[in-house]
Amino acid sequence: MKRLTKGAPETCSADILAENIERLKELFPESLTEGKIDFEVLKQLLGAVVDEREEKYGLNWHGKRQARQLALTPSTGTLRPCPEESVDWDTTQNIMIEGDNLEVLKLLQKSYAGKVKLIYIDPPYNTGNDFVYPDNFQDNIKNYLELTGQVESGRKISSNAETSGRFHTDWLNMMYPRLKLARNLLQDDGLLFISIDQGENANLRKVGDEIFGEENFLVSIVWEKRFTRSNNAKTFATLTESILCYRKSSAIEVIREPRNEKADSIYNNPDNDPRGIWTSVSYVNPATKEQRKNLVYPINNPISGKQISHPTNAWKYEKSVYEMHLKDNKLYWGKKGENTYPRLKKFLTEMDGGMVPVDLWDRKSTGTTDESSKQLEELFGAKVFDFSKPYALVQRMLRLGIAENEIVLDFFAGSGTTGHAVLAQNAAAGSNCRYILVQLPERLDPENKEQKTAADFCDKLVKPRTISELTKERLRRAGKKIKDENPMFSGDTGFRVFKLDTSNIRTWEPDHDNLEKTLFDNIDHIRHDRSEEDILYELLLKLGLDLCVPAEKRTIARKEVYSIGAGTLFACLNDKIDTFSVEPLALGIVSWRNELAPIGECTVVFRDSAFANDVAKSNLAAILDQHSIDKVRSL
Repeated sequence: MKRLTKGAPETCSADILAENIERLKELFPESLTEGKIDFEVLKQLLGAVVDEREEKYGLNWHGKRQARQLALTPSTGTLRPCPEESVDWDTTQNIMIEGDNLEVLKLLQKSYAGKVKLIYIDPPYNTGNDFVYPDNFQDNIKNYLELTGQVESGRKISSNAETSGRFHTDWLNMMYPRLKLARNLLQDDGLLFISIDQGENANLRKVGDEIFGEENFLVSIVWEKRFTRSNNAKTFATLTESILCYRKSSAIEVIREPRNEKADSIYNNPDNDPRGIWTSVSYVNPATKEQRKNLVYPINNPISGKQISHPTNAWKYEKSVYEMHLKDNKLYWGKKGENTYPRLKKFLTEMDGGMVPVDLWDRKSTGTTDESSKQLEELFGAKVFDFSKPYALVQRMLRLGIAENEIVLDFFAGSGTTGHAVLAQNAAAGSNCRYILVQLPERLDPENKEQKTAADFCDKLVKPRTISELTKERLRRAGKKIKDENPMFSGDTGFRVFKLDTSNIRTWEPDHDNLEKTLFDNIDHIRHDRSEEDILYELLLKLGLDLCVPAEKRTIARKEVYSIGAGTLFACLNDKIDTFSVEPLALGIVSWRNELAPIGECTVVFRDSAFANDVAKSNLAAILDQHSIDKVRSL
């Protein structure tokens, strides 16, 4: 029975650096000598592709190398389940994670790499205010807990004033590793959308081009965020923002918007045609009668009874096609036959493939920040958020190729706009997409007049004064509102809450003043304040299973045993397994495995300190091995 200890690959988040070296080894095995990369050999193998100039095209800044390294460093944390703060925990597929998004993105790598269809983020704009993401290269989890007030600390968030000399640098160091990790999570045909203002637009474009490849930049969308100008501006009033869009790879070549995007204005049904709404196009050809003699013939107006010998130009279609249009009632002469020439009906149901999207998104199709503020004020009964993005804006992104059962990620969740948009789009389209949101539990200060209403609202809910609490409350209320407004919609409006914390597996931290106590404490290297569910979900993350994978619990030999993913993983995390329990426990797991008949091998995990002795541990492993379960691990 293999023991899973701190640092073992199965107890760590994805080691992206090690994976990159393995890929390099597969491609260029001769470039590795005694486990180290020989760059001279690698350069020879790559030949003329290597650029050795000191001055290269691109964006460089102080700390970029460390930011790149930060994305490659595995996380030392875990995500702890919070069913009591969730909605429909047992059935939902949606996830809301409270924590530093850098660490969370690392923890999601094993379970969700290559599985996310669309990412939308609205990161903090670089306005010179305090940064809430000052990454500590040495210990991000400790840094996160200190900054969010979960442990005692005198750490302060430093100002990002323009006079600091690091105005752009700090922001870029915050964004770079997060975008690097986000790219790994996208499917090959996945899309990334990033909202940004003019302050960092040019720099973000350069960073995006470097991480995703310049060839995968698709468009910079101009979004009309408001329509009233402010006379407080000294030069130009800003009415728009940019949304940069990247694809993961060339696997996505065509993007189309549904044609019913503007159905109310383009399509209608003035003659009550049973085939549904339609628009019309001209029947007259740009070519003259002399140029297209084969398209010259007389036609009749069936309403007025008049024969039209011919327009100035030719018709668009040959006579046989015209006769088919006439037979199919596809010619429209006006409500009373008043049109001089007919128009051809184009039914919405016939228009497959959608429309090419444009790079200007007006407020009519997406809403404005003012409208979003009003919607949230109605939802909360108080003005707790200013300048949030309207969920109709994100819905428009979702309509650009999101199909059934896709995953949508937002790791700067803020007010929860993306989650609201996914629910609204599912209700509108009958789809079944799911969201993963990540939000830092940024503290709200009731002494700050801009945050007082939000802080008071949290007090009213008897919740901690943090933005993430407002995110969760918005998701609860949005889900209820969508169900109330769409009584026939039976989709998923719940969400599972997880919170970032230190790993359940303790590191060796000796108390030099009391080594005896330290030794006894580390006999069981699972933290004493953690539940079986905490340990279980860390296993899911570290073994690469979905956080919403189906789980079932049974009592076998008076021990609670979990089956995850229809038998992919079995876990018995009871703290006592005596010699008398070994055989019935092992055979009970075997019987359950046979009942579920999982595809492929299954893993069984026990708590190492639970076994009464080594004999009990060996016997249990032997019984499981006799029944072809040889992947047995202990924590």
